[in-house]
Amino acid sequence: MAVFTPVSLDEARRFLAGYDLGEVAELTAIAEGVENTNYRLETRQGAARRRFVLTLFEARTDEASLPFCLGLTAHLAGRGFPCPTPIEDRSGGWLGRLNGRAAAVIEWKTGAWLLHPSEADQAAAGAVLARLHQTAAGFAGRRENPVGPAMWRRLADRCAAGASGEDRALLDQVEAALARLDDPFTDDLPVGPIHADYFPDNILFEEGAVSAVIDFYFGCTGPLVYDLAIALSAWGFDAEGRPMPDALAAFQRGYEAVRPLSEAERAALPRLGEAAALRFTVTRLHDRIFHDPSKLVTPKDPAVFLRRMDHWRALETA
Repeated sequence: MAVFTPVSLDEARRFLAGYDLGEVAELTAIAEGVENTNYRLETRQGAARRRFVLTLFEARTDEASLPFCLGLTAHLAGRGFPCPTPIEDRSGGWLGRLNGRAAAVIEWKTGAWLLHPSEADQAAAGAVLARLHQTAAGFAGRRENPVGPAMWRRLADRCAAGASGEDRALLDQVEAALARLDDPFTDDLPVGPIHADYFPDNILFEEGAVSAVIDFYFGCTGPLVYDLAIALSAWGFDAEGRPMPDALAAFQRGYEAVRPLSEAERAALPRLGEAAALRFTVTRLHDRIFHDPSKLVTPKDPAVFLRRMDHWRALETA
């Protein structure tokens, strides 16, 4: 269960006293997620009940970045994009403090993520990502990528102090990829706000359509095609990291039906796909080496993203 900071019902009620959401009726921990603490919050106003997500932002989330992340979400939601709206407190702010953490209340969106999306689902998710890029274009905020090449280097250096056995072998391959890619974001490519974590578990479906895109806390300013590369790396490979050509084609087809790639973006996609796979390999490797067993979160296997790098590198050299 990804609950790093416990919150009691009484603590939640004191925090929610600053909002016009009614009386807190239920507070239930949400088990999914590995970065922040989330609770499903249900409030009651007379006979009406409403649901929200109460999020406490943990140490790995940069508090200074939250106005960008919440602002981007509000910008998108306000223009009809399917994502949750951050809820303002009585002072008009999105952020407060609860049990020593920055905290926010977010609209609850219905739907569920798909463990085995069909090709039609892949195409739908790709189209929604393209819509995200188009709708976010007018958002004025800027944020540097918090998990860009400089962070990859720092994480790899830290891993070197604790890696052994299989992790050491993975780290050697990470080091080779770091040397090969250097800074992959050097092209003059279209840039704008990106989600940067467009994985299946952040995309909710309902009645065969995308009902919501959630979790914008890695959101930043970056090449739009890098966001596509992350998404393809997340959606287009099986649990062992092997490519699924039909899924890759369907997702990209859905994306380009809304926003066709430029020739420069198309040429950059394999290299940025390798960069995306490297980013998730090194963060997962770091989390496995330095896993705190007192936190009830199972580290994810970095090897399955390392295998994705082989696919993208083969396309780049073809």
